[in-house]
Amino acid sequence: MSEYILEMNGISKEFTGVKALDNVNFKVKKGEIHCLIGENGAGKSTLMKVLSGVYPYGTYQGDIVFEGNVQQFNKISDSVKIGIGIIYQELALFPDLTVYENIFAGNEVKRGPFIDWNQTIVESTKMLKKVKLNVTPETLIKDLSVGKQQLVEIAKALSKEVKLLILDEPTAALNEDDSENLLEVLSELKNQGISCIMISHKLKEVISIADKATVLRDGRTICTLDASKGEISESVIIKNMVGREINDIYPKRANKLFGDNVLELTNWSAFDVQLGRKVVNDVNLHVKKGEIIGIAGLMGSGRTELALSIFGNPKAYKLQGDLVVNGSSKPIKHPRDAIKAGIAYVTEDRKGDGLFLIQDIKNNVSVANLNGISTNGIINTNEEVIVATDYKKSLNIKASSLEQVVGNLSGGNQQKVSLGKWLFAGPKILILDEPTRGIDVGAKFEIYTIMNKLISQGMSIIMISSELGEVLGMSDRIYVMAEGKIKGEMAIDVATQENIMQLATQ
Repeated sequence: MSEYILEMNGISKEFTGVKALDNVNFKVKKGEIHCLIGENGAGKSTLMKVLSGVYPYGTYQGDIVFEGNVQQFNKISDSVKIGIGIIYQELALFPDLTVYENIFAGNEVKRGPFIDWNQTIVESTKMLKKVKLNVTPETLIKDLSVGKQQLVEIAKALSKEVKLLILDEPTAALNEDDSENLLEVLSELKNQGISCIMISHKLKEVISIADKATVLRDGRTICTLDASKGEISESVIIKNMVGREINDIYPKRANKLFGDNVLELTNWSAFDVQLGRKVVNDVNLHVKKGEIIGIAGLMGSGRTELALSIFGNPKAYKLQGDLVVNGSSKPIKHPRDAIKAGIAYVTEDRKGDGLFLIQDIKNNVSVANLNGISTNGIINTNEEVIVATDYKKSLNIKASSLEQVVGNLSGGNQQKVSLGKWLFAGPKILILDEPTRGIDVGAKFEIYTIMNKLISQGMSIIMISSELGEVLGMSDRIYVMAEGKIKGEMAIDVATQENIMQLATQ
């Protein structure tokens, strides 16, 4: 019997003349954690969709061999039946159902012809313990954060008898603690003989957990690295991913010139009526012209809630305190007021809140500033094309045309479209909430370079990030939040991961 649980041989896949996969070879051993890495658009997710049956047999070339047998999957359920489970970046949960109903959706625990709800709750509790998620099974999915929803997705996959578990960016929405918990779960599964394929852009995770790592670039297999031979390192991975060396992923600014305060918050609080508590509590904060402010903290610390309270309060929090923009107190009661005041907000959830996924690039770029391409209320489509073309070029958005549907772009290019949308609104203060979540190292470098360029042009940036390396690498000053409060402020030259975490866990 072969030592490989999976062999994908000579896999090729085309979309309307574009070759997404070109003769890819990929093998996974039994009981192995195998990371699949590459830039956005390299073909990782496409390869996994071929494997799981999303793209059925006959729509690609090549062979899938699982446990020694050639497979012809016509639908997802075919791969599930033989023990392949996959978790995609896009969550597939029912928001109005409970955690236990979601975990066993389509895989119900039955007693005879009837669903045994009591046993379902018991089994769900076991699954939640495996992913170290401390919520009751009766909790509604819509009441959980994005990170906790991701853990429910993983629990859902573990509830099935999988032999090979595929995880597409499983930690993209998780903070560092939750990410570590997940990696521990994967290690436990490995000890139980379950093989795992993990797609990840977080190189530290790959280095820490991978037995093997296969790099794809432009739809081709570049190499497979073996941890036991010391081949998996950050420099080697980056060089193979992007085809060049990136010595410093955080580009430096030569001259840091800060002006007057452009934003000031004094005793700023936000009360969430639905939760019945303050999500932002007595915050004092200021941002200077030409400055990047990093806001660090664990999930649930109030960082996103702070951003939303500044950006026109779309969640309808009860607000207290003073908000001053460019020396003037601003009555910002709606996002349109924030836009008029020169504030823009690039959300952490680009798919859910940031973009219209079924519309094309030009429509998404122009949507936040339709007045900028309109005359007497009528949109000038020629001007829209000109504007979108400019941003496609300046942000290096990789797409076949401006008419390409945004939902079909890679994560990094989606983020650039979201950024272009808000840059067209002409902000002076740009709030970036997890700006590089779920994008590869090459795209991250491009986003950081864009940030530095904007700062050099006099813009100010508030950057919320769960990646401490990113906060330390890009910020001029750092605020640390916990329980809705600012726990500390520090200059970048004295900030360390240790003192940030110390404040974040107070």
